[in-house]
Amino acid sequence: MRETMMVEAVHLEKRYKDFHLKDLSFSLPAGYIMGFIGANGAGKTTALRLLLHTLRADGGEAKIFGLHHIAEERRVKEDIAVVFDWICLVEEWTVRQAARGLAPFYRHWDPDLFAEYCRRFGLAPTKKVKELSRGTQVKLSLALALSHGARLLILDEPTSGVDPMARDEILEILQEYIAAGDRSVLFSTHITSDLEKIADYITFLHRGRLLYTGTKDGLTEGFFLVKGGEPSLTPALAEKLIGCRRYRGGFEGLIRSGDRPLFARGFLTEPPTIEEIMVYVGKGGGV
Repeated sequence: MRETMMVEAVHLEKRYKDFHLKDLSFSLPAGYIMGFIGANGAGKTTALRLLLHTLRADGGEAKIFGLHHIAEERRVKEDIAVVFDWICLVEEWTVRQAARGLAPFYRHWDPDLFAEYCRRFGLAPTKKVKELSRGTQVKLSLALALSHGARLLILDEPTSGVDPMARDEILEILQEYIAAGDRSVLFSTHITSDLEKIADYITFLHRGRLLYTGTKDGLTEGFFLVKGGEPSLTPALAEKLIGCRRYRGGFEGLIRSGDRPLFARGFLTEPPTIEEIMVYVGKGGGV
């Protein structure tokens, strides 16, 4: 039986004068969290806008819940919740007013569920949006997003500037959200340590090009970090490096897992983090 796909991008393209998002294809099944990664300018926000149909594609197609026709746009968006890296609320609103302002747009708005999230997050109903800390504003955005029965949660850098304790609580909420197996999260972030904890899949963009999409383990197991003394690095071995950082008497770089036997003697190899893969792929100009 074919898995239910919450998000499908098929050969998506968007051209600008100085940027080209090219041939982007990936899919996110129900019940999982996908990390959407890449440096600033890689095309992540452009891709999210194409998925949400707030930007017209120049090629390919994007489907959510298997649907892509404009006639079904309203029904699709009823089941999507989006949290951005900025607060999309009137600053003078109280927490209670924010809920009242958004509730009419959703047929399945659940005031009891919103009240439960407010209790859990410590959101006082009379507190104004502008009086909330950055982390608490994110929690309010999540409480609003999760209170209308959405099946897909799209996050665009929501935890930037949020303290570690608040981030950890947010990650727990995301794992609870997908626990039943019929919901998914597409999580765009620069904080790759968050993805190390909760992501099942990773989609990696670099300068508008798809470098990888698949399981998180598939990405990290595809590379090794190698360290050693500069004299041991022959020209033939140097060609195997994807990015390289040199320091006095030594170097550090990324290699593909298949090249690890070449560095078996005289070098230290170890599994890389997602962040290290991003950094060295950036230094190497792609893979």
